Amino acid sequence: MKQTDQRTLAFINLFAILGSLPALCEMSDEARATVAGKRISIGIAVKDGPCGTLHFDDGKVRVTEGCDKCDIKLPFASPEKFNGMIDGTVTPIPSKGFTKIGFLLKNFIPLTDILSRYLRPSEDDLKDEAFYRTSTLLMFRVITGAVAQIGNEDKVGRASASYIVDGNVRMAITEQGAPVIAAHIVAKDHRLVTVPTDTDTPMSLMEFDGVHNARGLFDGVASSFTLICDGKLRLGGMISQLDNVNRILDRVGLYLA
Repeated sequence: MKQTDQRTLAFINLFAILGSLPALCEMSDEARATVAGKRISIGIAVKDGPCGTLHFDDGKVRVTEGCDKCDIKLPFASPEKFNGMIDGTVTPIPSKGFTKIGFLLKNFIPLTDILSRYLRPSEDDLKDEAFYRTSTLLMFRVITGAVAQIGNEDKVGRASASYIVDGNVRMAITEQGAPVIAAHIVAKDHRLVTVPTDTDTPMSLMEFDGVHNARGLFDGVASSFTLICDGKLRLGGMISQLDNVNRILDRVGLYLA
Protein backbone atom coordinates (compact mmCIF):
# COMPACT_ATOMS: atom_id res chain seq x y z
CA MET A 1 0.00 0.00 0.00
CA LYS A 2 1.34 3.42 -0.94
CA GLN A 3 1.95 5.49 2.20
CA THR A 4 2.24 8.96 0.63
CA ASP A 5 1.48 10.66 -2.66
CA GLN A 6 3.40 13.22 -4.67
CA ARG A 7 0.52 15.67 -5.01
CA THR A 8 0.06 16.01 -1.26
CA LEU A 9 3.82 16.31 -0.86
CA ALA A 10 3.80 19.21 -3.34
CA PHE A 11 1.24 21.06 -1.20
CA ILE A 12 3.39 20.43 1.87
CA ASN A 13 6.53 21.59 0.09
CA LEU A 14 4.92 24.83 -1.05
CA PHE A 15 2.75 25.83 1.89
CA ALA A 16 4.54 24.17 4.83
CA ILE A 17 8.24 23.91 3.84
CA LEU A 18 8.54 27.09 1.76
CA GLY A 19 5.70 28.40 3.89
CA SER A 20 8.14 28.53 6.83
CA LEU A 21 10.33 31.11 5.06
CA PRO A 22 8.49 34.01 6.78
CA ALA A 23 9.38 32.51 10.16
CA LEU A 24 12.96 31.79 9.06
CA CYS A 25 13.51 35.43 8.11
CA GLU A 26 12.04 36.53 11.44
CA MET A 27 14.30 34.21 13.43
CA SER A 28 17.57 34.25 11.50
CA ASP A 29 19.66 37.37 10.83
CA GLU A 30 21.57 35.43 8.17
CA ALA A 31 18.38 34.51 6.32
CA ARG A 32 16.96 38.01 6.56
CA ALA A 33 20.18 39.51 5.19
CA THR A 34 20.01 37.16 2.19
CA VAL A 35 16.89 38.91 0.88
CA ALA A 36 17.36 42.34 2.48
CA GLY A 37 16.55 45.19 0.12
CA LYS A 38 14.75 42.89 -2.33
CA ARG A 39 11.16 43.50 -3.37
CA ILE A 40 10.10 40.76 -5.71
CA SER A 41 7.66 37.86 -5.91
CA ILE A 42 8.02 34.27 -7.11
CA GLY A 43 4.96 32.41 -8.33
CA ILE A 44 4.98 28.61 -8.31
CA ALA A 45 2.42 26.88 -10.51
CA VAL A 46 2.25 23.09 -10.35
CA LYS A 47 0.05 21.31 -12.89
CA ASP A 48 -2.59 19.27 -11.05
CA GLY A 49 -1.12 20.60 -7.82
CA PRO A 50 -0.67 23.74 -5.73
CA CYS A 51 -0.26 27.31 -6.92
CA GLY A 52 1.18 29.99 -4.66
CA THR A 53 3.36 33.07 -4.51
CA LEU A 54 6.31 33.98 -2.29
CA HIS A 55 6.46 37.73 -1.72
CA PHE A 56 9.82 39.18 -0.64
CA ASP A 57 9.86 42.67 0.85
CA ASP A 58 13.20 43.89 2.27
CA GLY A 59 13.97 40.87 4.43
CA LYS A 60 10.37 39.88 5.09
CA VAL A 61 8.47 37.09 3.35
CA ARG A 62 4.82 36.20 3.05
CA VAL A 63 3.12 33.37 1.17
CA THR A 64 -0.23 33.59 -0.60
CA GLU A 65 -2.32 31.22 -2.68
CA GLY A 66 -2.51 31.82 -6.43
CA CYS A 67 0.25 33.05 -8.72
CA ASP A 68 -1.36 35.31 -11.32
CA LYS A 69 0.44 38.42 -10.08
CA CYS A 70 4.13 37.64 -9.69
CA ASP A 71 7.45 38.94 -10.99
CA ILE A 72 8.96 35.50 -11.62
CA LYS A 73 6.84 32.47 -12.48
CA LEU A 74 8.09 28.92 -12.14
CA PRO A 75 5.83 26.37 -13.86
CA PHE A 76 6.10 22.66 -13.14
CA ALA A 77 4.61 19.96 -15.34
CA SER A 78 3.75 17.74 -12.38
CA PRO A 79 3.97 17.53 -8.59
CA GLU A 80 6.94 15.19 -9.05
CA LYS A 81 8.86 17.92 -10.92
CA PHE A 82 8.18 20.49 -8.21
CA ASN A 83 9.14 18.07 -5.46
CA GLY A 84 12.31 17.45 -7.43
CA MET A 85 13.15 21.15 -7.20
CA ILE A 86 12.77 20.99 -3.42
CA ASP A 87 15.02 17.91 -3.37
CA GLY A 88 17.57 19.66 -5.57
CA THR A 89 17.23 17.24 -8.49
CA VAL A 90 15.22 19.50 -10.84
CA THR A 91 16.26 22.94 -12.08
CA PRO A 92 13.25 25.16 -12.77
CA ILE A 93 13.02 27.37 -15.85
CA PRO A 94 10.99 30.56 -15.45
CA SER A 95 8.12 31.21 -17.85
CA LYS A 96 8.01 34.81 -16.67
CA GLY A 97 10.66 37.14 -15.32
CA PHE A 98 13.63 35.42 -16.91
CA THR A 99 15.62 38.66 -16.67
CA LYS A 100 15.21 38.48 -12.88
CA ILE A 101 16.78 35.03 -12.66
CA GLY A 102 19.66 36.57 -10.71
CA PHE A 103 17.38 36.75 -7.66
CA LEU A 104 16.76 33.01 -7.88
CA LEU A 105 20.46 32.19 -8.07
CA LYS A 106 21.90 34.78 -5.68
CA ASN A 107 19.14 35.17 -3.11
CA PHE A 108 16.39 32.56 -3.24
CA ILE A 109 18.56 29.44 -3.48
CA PRO A 110 20.92 30.58 -0.69
CA LEU A 111 17.84 31.32 1.45
CA THR A 112 16.43 27.82 0.90
CA ASP A 113 19.87 26.38 1.68
CA ILE A 114 19.73 28.10 5.07
CA LEU A 115 16.23 26.69 5.61
CA SER A 116 17.43 23.18 4.74
CA ARG A 117 20.23 23.45 7.28
CA TYR A 118 17.75 24.29 10.05
CA LEU A 119 15.24 21.62 9.05
CA ARG A 120 17.85 18.88 8.47
CA PRO A 121 20.58 19.87 10.91
CA SER A 122 23.78 17.99 11.62
CA GLU A 123 24.61 16.77 15.13
CA ASP A 124 27.23 19.51 15.37
CA ASP A 125 24.65 22.16 14.44
CA LEU A 126 22.39 21.02 17.26
CA LYS A 127 25.16 21.41 19.85
CA ASP A 128 24.64 25.15 19.53
CA GLU A 129 21.68 25.95 21.80
CA ALA A 130 20.56 29.00 19.78
CA PHE A 131 20.60 26.97 16.56
CA TYR A 132 18.77 24.10 18.30
CA ARG A 133 16.06 26.47 19.47
CA THR A 134 15.55 28.13 16.08
CA SER A 135 15.59 24.75 14.32
CA THR A 136 12.88 23.42 16.65
CA LEU A 137 10.66 26.48 16.26
CA LEU A 138 10.94 26.23 12.48
CA MET A 139 10.06 22.54 12.65
CA PHE A 140 6.98 23.52 14.64
CA ARG A 141 5.97 25.93 11.85
CA VAL A 142 6.49 23.24 9.19
CA ILE A 143 4.63 20.54 11.13
CA THR A 144 1.63 22.69 11.98
CA GLY A 145 1.53 23.95 8.38
CA ALA A 146 1.64 20.39 7.06
CA VAL A 147 -1.35 19.35 9.19
CA ALA A 148 -3.71 21.46 7.08
CA GLN A 149 -2.21 20.29 3.77
CA ILE A 150 -2.50 16.62 4.71
CA GLY A 151 -5.98 17.08 6.16
CA ASN A 152 -7.11 18.64 2.88
CA GLU A 153 -5.17 16.69 0.24
CA ASP A 154 -4.06 13.28 1.54
CA LYS A 155 -6.65 10.48 1.26
CA VAL A 156 -6.09 9.19 4.79
CA GLY A 157 -5.79 12.72 6.14
CA ARG A 158 -9.09 13.73 4.56
CA ALA A 159 -10.78 10.79 6.26
CA SER A 160 -9.57 12.06 9.63
CA ALA A 161 -10.51 15.65 8.78
CA SER A 162 -14.04 14.49 7.94
CA TYR A 163 -14.55 13.75 11.65
CA ILE A 164 -13.21 17.08 12.92
CA VAL A 165 -15.98 19.43 14.01
CA ASP A 166 -15.73 23.15 13.25
CA GLY A 167 -13.48 25.02 15.65
CA ASN A 168 -9.88 25.87 16.53
CA VAL A 169 -7.17 23.55 17.77
CA ARG A 170 -4.40 25.46 19.52
CA MET A 171 -0.88 24.04 19.25
CA ALA A 172 1.93 25.69 21.19
CA ILE A 173 5.33 25.36 22.81
CA THR A 174 5.41 27.08 26.18
CA GLU A 175 8.04 27.97 28.76
CA GLN A 176 6.97 28.68 32.33
CA GLY A 177 3.39 28.79 31.12
CA ALA A 178 3.97 31.46 28.47
CA PRO A 179 3.82 30.62 24.75
CA VAL A 180 7.13 30.65 22.87
CA ILE A 181 5.45 29.85 19.57
CA ALA A 182 1.87 28.96 18.71
CA ALA A 183 -0.46 28.22 15.84
CA HIS A 184 -4.04 27.21 15.51
CA ILE A 185 -5.65 24.78 13.15
CA VAL A 186 -9.01 26.11 12.00
CA ALA A 187 -11.50 23.43 11.00
CA LYS A 188 -14.54 24.47 8.99
CA ASP A 189 -16.70 22.13 6.95
CA HIS A 190 -13.94 19.50 7.34
CA ARG A 191 -11.36 21.71 5.63
CA LEU A 192 -8.32 22.79 7.62
CA VAL A 193 -6.35 26.04 7.63
CA THR A 194 -3.23 26.64 9.70
CA VAL A 195 -2.95 30.16 11.11
CA PRO A 196 0.56 30.89 12.48
CA THR A 197 -0.71 32.95 15.41
CA ASP A 198 -2.21 32.23 18.82
CA THR A 199 -5.91 32.09 19.56
CA ASP A 200 -7.87 33.05 22.67
CA THR A 201 -10.78 30.79 21.84
CA PRO A 202 -9.50 27.24 21.21
CA MET A 203 -11.92 24.36 21.22
CA SER A 204 -8.99 22.03 21.91
CA LEU A 205 -5.34 22.50 22.78
CA MET A 206 -2.01 20.72 22.59
CA GLU A 207 0.83 22.37 24.51
CA PHE A 208 4.44 21.23 24.83
CA ASP A 209 6.29 22.27 27.97
CA GLY A 210 9.60 23.50 26.61
CA VAL A 211 11.48 23.39 23.33
CA HIS A 212 13.42 20.23 24.24
CA ASN A 213 10.27 18.21 24.93
CA ALA A 214 8.73 19.32 21.64
CA ARG A 215 11.94 18.44 19.81
CA GLY A 216 11.99 14.99 21.38
CA LEU A 217 8.59 14.21 19.92
CA PHE A 218 9.43 15.80 16.54
CA ASP A 219 12.58 13.67 16.26
CA GLY A 220 10.80 10.50 17.39
CA VAL A 221 12.98 10.00 20.48
CA ALA A 222 10.11 10.71 22.90
CA SER A 223 6.58 9.36 22.88
CA SER A 224 3.49 11.47 23.32
CA PHE A 225 2.25 8.99 25.96
CA THR A 226 5.37 9.48 28.07
CA LEU A 227 5.26 13.26 27.69
CA ILE A 228 1.60 13.32 28.74
CA CYS A 229 2.30 11.13 31.77
CA ASP A 230 5.22 13.36 32.77
CA GLY A 231 3.13 16.50 32.37
CA LYS A 232 5.30 17.73 29.50
CA LEU A 233 2.51 17.60 26.93
CA ARG A 234 -0.85 19.02 27.93
CA LEU A 235 -4.02 18.14 26.05
CA GLY A 236 -7.40 19.68 26.63
CA GLY A 237 -10.78 20.30 25.08
CA MET A 238 -12.69 18.06 22.69
CA ILE A 239 -11.09 14.62 22.71
CA SER A 240 -12.47 13.55 19.30
CA GLN A 241 -11.04 16.68 17.70
CA LEU A 242 -7.60 16.07 19.22
CA ASP A 243 -7.71 12.38 18.32
CA ASN A 244 -8.23 13.13 14.62
CA VAL A 245 -5.62 15.89 14.56
CA ASN A 246 -3.19 13.39 16.11
CA ARG A 247 -4.00 10.92 13.34
CA ILE A 248 -3.08 13.59 10.81
CA LEU A 249 0.12 14.36 12.75
CA ASP A 250 1.10 10.71 12.29
CA ARG A 251 0.81 11.28 8.55
CA VAL A 252 3.01 14.38 8.81
CA GLY A 253 5.84 12.15 10.02
CA LEU A 254 5.55 9.97 6.93
CA TYR A 255 5.74 12.92 4.54
CA LEU A 256 8.55 14.76 6.30
CA ALA A 257 10.70 11.71 7.02
